[in-house]
Parts: sequence; C-alpha cells; structure tokens
Amino acid sequence: MPDHTTIEKDTATPELPFTLDMPGKAADFLRAAALEPAERAVLDQGVTVRRGQGYTLRASAVPAVHR
Repeated sequence: MPDHTTIEKDTATPELPFTLDMPGKAADFLRAAALEPAERAVLDQGVTVRRGQGYTLRASAVPAVHR
C-alpha cells in the first residue's frame, strides 16, 4: 500500500550497534590509551571470553565508537 506510507528521504538512519571481538592485548593497550568517555564505557562494559592462554574482549557499540 504505497499510497498510505510516508517516505522521508532526508532522514538519517540510526546506527545500529554491532559486536567486535578484539584480542586481549589490544584491549589492554586501549585501556592504557587516552580515550573518549564513550569509548572507555564500551571497554568497561565488554565481556571477557577466555581463549586458551589469552582472552578476547567482546564489545558492542555503534560504528562511530568503534572507529
């Protein structure tokens, strides 16, 4: 029913969060770096997954924070 829908062409689509798995050494390096508050919050809320001798940090955030 295209006659009954409203399409706004200039609206921005919301960024959906996605999950990133990073090696534990990379997560440790980022924790020591100067980060923005949003980036620091993502690292703090990440879930540690044990993998063999090391670990992986699973973090979910919008693409802008991951960049």
